[in-house]
Amino acid sequence: MLEVADSIELERPQDKLIRRLCSALSGYLDKAQIDDCVRAYEFGARAHSGQFRKSGEAYICHPVAVAISLAEMRMDANCIMAAILHDVIEDTGVDKQELAKTFNPEVSELVDGVTKLTKIDSKSHAETQAENVRKMFLAMGKDLRVIMVKLADRLHNMQTLGAMPAETKRRIARETLDIYAPIANRLGMNSIRHKLESLCFQAMYPRRYAILDNALKKARGNRRKIIDVIESTLKNRISQANMACDVSGREKNLYSIYLKMLQKKVSLNDVFDVYAFRIFCNSVDDCYRVLGIVHNLYKPIPGRFKDYIALPKENGYQSLHTVLIGPYGFPIEIQVRTHEMHRMAESGIAAHWLYKSDDDKKDKFQDRANEWLRDLLEIQQTAGDSLEFFDNLKIDLFPQEVFVFTPKGKIIKMPRGATIIDFAYAVHTDIGNACVSARVDRKLVPLQTRLENGVTVEVITAIWARPNPLWLNYVTTAKARSGIRNYLKNFKQQEAISLGRRLLDKELQAMHLQLDNIDKSRMKSLLEVTGKQTLDELLEDIGLGNRMPFLIAKQLTQNDIHAAIRLEDNEQAHKTPLVIKGTEGMVITLAKCCRPIPGDSIIGFFNPGKGIVVHHHECRNINDVRKKQTSWLDVEWSQDASGEFPAELRLEVLNQRGSLATVASTISELNSNIENVTVIEQDSRICVDLITVSVKDRVHLAKIMRRLKELSIVIKITRVKA
Repeated sequence: MLEVADSIELERPQDKLIRRLCSALSGYLDKAQIDDCVRAYEFGARAHSGQFRKSGEAYICHPVAVAISLAEMRMDANCIMAAILHDVIEDTGVDKQELAKTFNPEVSELVDGVTKLTKIDSKSHAETQAENVRKMFLAMGKDLRVIMVKLADRLHNMQTLGAMPAETKRRIARETLDIYAPIANRLGMNSIRHKLESLCFQAMYPRRYAILDNALKKARGNRRKIIDVIESTLKNRISQANMACDVSGREKNLYSIYLKMLQKKVSLNDVFDVYAFRIFCNSVDDCYRVLGIVHNLYKPIPGRFKDYIALPKENGYQSLHTVLIGPYGFPIEIQVRTHEMHRMAESGIAAHWLYKSDDDKKDKFQDRANEWLRDLLEIQQTAGDSLEFFDNLKIDLFPQEVFVFTPKGKIIKMPRGATIIDFAYAVHTDIGNACVSARVDRKLVPLQTRLENGVTVEVITAIWARPNPLWLNYVTTAKARSGIRNYLKNFKQQEAISLGRRLLDKELQAMHLQLDNIDKSRMKSLLEVTGKQTLDELLEDIGLGNRMPFLIAKQLTQNDIHAAIRLEDNEQAHKTPLVIKGTEGMVITLAKCCRPIPGDSIIGFFNPGKGIVVHHHECRNINDVRKKQTSWLDVEWSQDASGEFPAELRLEVLNQRGSLATVASTISELNSNIENVTVIEQDSRICVDLITVSVKDRVHLAKIMRRLKELSIVIKITRVKA
């Protein structure tokens, strides 16, 4: 008897865990596959020999616990082996090649996808974290099981945080809330998400968690009678309709209760007094019939019904949600769904492995997850660095959907708060890059218009259009933000090179030369003197205003290319003006102080790093610039200048009802949009407004001003030039 007791006492924790794992695997894997998993355990135990967790347990206990979580999801043998081995590359001397040779390439790829980058030359923890997440998503794009292992790994880490310092707990919990809980939600894995959120809440705010938890335990006893009455009433009414459904009270997630208290600034009683129930039906038809029954039983609250069966959430979640006024005047939240929908809602993408029936539904989950991953991979390819990708990812992980229609009736899901530009990029990146306006339900609207449920959106594009940097201020989707940044990054460089070539060519033509005819050896010498590797680099510098084109031209033509150029030599420059077409882009910008438009007399000056800034000749701000003979040049508008340009008007109007509406409709009739209105003075009789309108040219502006002068309410109108 003593020997038995000693053997039990001496049994190691890892031995118990591997027995639990084998027991779980025996329910769905064959013996050969289980033997492979045991072999992986033995390999991992040897590799982690001598390593211990903060809790004092042998390190191998952690990966086996992760494997048990995945076994409960009925993941395949390769995934289980990868879970057992997921830390060997990072924490031991084992490399990817050895894993592939000992087991198989699939296992080694999965382990490599989960492994953190341990040798990143980063400036901060944030950059390291961002690079790790970026790598993980690249691996997810190849195999979704990577994220399954990572989520199970993170869940066990959160469950065993007890031995960590408080600051470390908070950091890991914040990272989990920012990345892993939203990913679980995005993949429809609500069971894991709720566990992660609750553990994070406990780690970040232990006192708040304890107080709320105790308060909820006390409140449950007082609520039990009310819950029993409502549950019994629901069951009886459904039974009277000859329907077989299950009804159960739903326990609210502690973290979600805490968030509601914060967001709505209400007490625990106000949140907890909402009674929640789920009704599980056998078919979709039954779900809608039950909805009618409960709406007849208790009065529904207007605007609180959501049909996620007809329009599933982005992560595939399906259910009917409604809020009713209960028998005691308390709100009742009811979710109606089929048993299959409930299993999918809890397991999400894991249902692909967990359930053997309804392959079509599992494939839909898989397709949604893959579509999301494809979008993320497209974003990461255009992101400038890992931190930019990480920012885009966090935007994408917190969607609250609205549903909008294309003109052909296709439904497109967008996050709440998305604009026309977000929609355009969701359709196609090229559509987003070329959009200029849109029609919502056949009415013209500006691009920054936020989308609402059920509207039909038609995007209007133009060949000459390009993304505006200001769009980044109001787009909400990661795809739109990434597309705009990528276009502008490349566009600015190409435009700067093009402008630099035009400026240098203009100066050389004044000297009866052409850039293409300059001797190659001479050009090579010039590049050496300027410290540039290629001609494009030099032209980009000229286009951005970092180098004066006249000085470069002079340097190219003088006998000694290394000799200094005197600034006084610029006296004969700029006889031929640079022609502005209006579509040059960011390297030629129109000054906001005077807002020049086609037809105006204009002047340009170089702003280092930004290119040429164009001012109206009468702008008061150019007096200082004119004194610097080396920094300004003559420019003029092309005869075929195109686009829409902002012009600012100062209006004195009678202060009476409808004045602004009359002005706005008059401007609209003349095919112009109002970009901004500012009231600068106002009394009982007169109102002085600054109105920014978009015009095609000086003639268009003159027509608008002439028509406005004819209005009886307009006392005075002038154009603001500085």
